[in-house]
Amino acid sequence: MSAIDLNARASGRFAQKLAETQARLQQAALDYAPLRSGDAPRITLACSLGAEDMVLAHLINSLQLNIGIFVLETGQLHPETLALLTRLQATSKASVEVFAPVQEAAIEFVAREGKDAMYRSIALRKACCAIRKMEPLSRALAGKDAWITGLRREQSGARAEVPLIDRSDAAKVKLNPLSDWTWGDVWFYIAQNQVDYNPLHDQFYPSIGCAPCTRAISLGEDFRAGRWWWEDEAAKECGLHVKASSIPITES
Repeated sequence: MSAIDLNARASGRFAQKLAETQARLQQAALDYAPLRSGDAPRITLACSLGAEDMVLAHLINSLQLNIGIFVLETGQLHPETLALLTRLQATSKASVEVFAPVQEAAIEFVAREGKDAMYRSIALRKACCAIRKMEPLSRALAGKDAWITGLRREQSGARAEVPLIDRSDAAKVKLNPLSDWTWGDVWFYIAQNQVDYNPLHDQFYPSIGCAPCTRAISLGEDFRAGRWWWEDEAAKECGLHVKASSIPITES
């Protein structure tokens, strides 16, 4: 059974939520438009190539919005994820930038700690995330005033309070236009609009990150149970979506 067959069930307010999301994205494109002709937009979508972010990329393209898209290519992604990235680059009207870790830093880390370092301690796993995600993220967001994510409140307890607009970082506004969407809403949109998606979703991977840190989940397990499954639930973030005041470093 495909992820569409399993999950595509729109909530009662889906049509209203979709209209609101489209309006928010259109307003964001206006609010963070280039200050000078020819400049890049001051807002970008952080695209993990997961189902939510593929929906957002599709909305940006279908609405023909001047919003950039970027992908963090950590050097540890599944082949299926890399293939989806290639397809997105080939079909997206919006520019898709790819940011990779500094090669020397990644090589040095693996040489020093081993390729399975992330399993040995939370500190080592977060050090790996810092090299492969956090540093490239800083480059991806340089010069931007706002960014868009696919965070949803339903994804985990840690994300239950995700706001539509997050101003906790004084330097950059974070927009979460799907924060009130359900997993069923996401897949209903994918089905209705024939949105390309990662085939790993059909193999019970609802949340997909780096290959060593992602597994399929079983019926009844938490949505993000397949991420860093050997760690305590409270630590299960990579750094991308954690407030500065939070203790765990953190992601989508």
